[in-house]
Amino acid sequence: MTPEPGNEFEAEGVLNPASGRTPDGRLHLLPRLVASGNVSRVGLAEVVLDGGVPVGVERRGVVLSPDEGWERGLNNAGVEDPRITWVPRLGVHLMTYVAYGPLGPKLALAVSDDLRHWRRLGPLHFAYQPDLDTDLNLFPNKDAVFFPEPVPGPDGEPAYAMLHRPMWDLGWFRPGEGVHLPAGVTDERPGIWVSYVPAAEVERDLGALVRQRDHRLVALSAYPFEELKIGAGPAPIRVEEGWLLIHHGVSGHIPPGWDPTNQQVRYGAGAMLLDPADVTRVLARTATPILEPETPDERDGTVANVVFPTAIEEVDGVRYVFYGMADAKIGVTRLDRVG
Repeated sequence: MTPEPGNEFEAEGVLNPASGRTPDGRLHLLPRLVASGNVSRVGLAEVVLDGGVPVGVERRGVVLSPDEGWERGLNNAGVEDPRITWVPRLGVHLMTYVAYGPLGPKLALAVSDDLRHWRRLGPLHFAYQPDLDTDLNLFPNKDAVFFPEPVPGPDGEPAYAMLHRPMWDLGWFRPGEGVHLPAGVTDERPGIWVSYVPAAEVERDLGALVRQRDHRLVALSAYPFEELKIGAGPAPIRVEEGWLLIHHGVSGHIPPGWDPTNQQVRYGAGAMLLDPADVTRVLARTATPILEPETPDERDGTVANVVFPTAIEEVDGVRYVFYGMADAKIGVTRLDRVG
């Protein structure tokens, strides 16, 4: 998918899509559409298949815009980088997205049963946890995605779990404030965390999903392609060995400030296996990228040298990963099991 000429909503790119199937079984992407001024919306685009292979899209409009005050700031606005998880037990799609409001990037949640009509449940709230000696609500946060079924919570009871990535540098909001780390964390690089909500609470009241608690660290950067930070990608997939999580790793240099066009970075994709009995336990992970920028569309764009996987779908027994290309276009690649 590439920006449509003359489409004001796509003037600065189409990227980082979520995905899902409408009730008729048709596969769709929900891309981030970026208008002039870096104002983002979430679109809907039906995937065109040729012999079972994704080859293009047909646009179906915009399904989420920055209509709420907490999604709009003075210098930026948008609903960005959606991730969607279909949860059969709840009968809904859960869309986590970044609401870029007055205090920068914060996480929010919306739900739908058809991908076209979304109901906001609101900004996500992280319950205070004394052992962390901080309030996670203070920090910018991105890359949130739910598991598609309940997993064991810290108390062993079934819980809906959400991966996310807090960022500890508060200099974006208060110049000079710097990095504030939770108790017990010594590495300031942003990593993957998980928070939980008991399944029984969610199944009584879907709104309970915005009240996250029991926050735990899952993984930090470990290899050269992740030297700056890591973050979750598409919703985890249950495989024989555990939960397969495709994640992104970032290397290079990020100058001070929040202008992505000034970054000298390289985004690659890796994979982790998480323990189904305790998703905070990483059973295995790749030491080198399984996907990295190679093609011209991945090397040149709004932010050069970026592959950013955000959705996985199965078509005729084959898994396809949809990903952002240099923050400007959307690509697709096969995910094959080897060995």
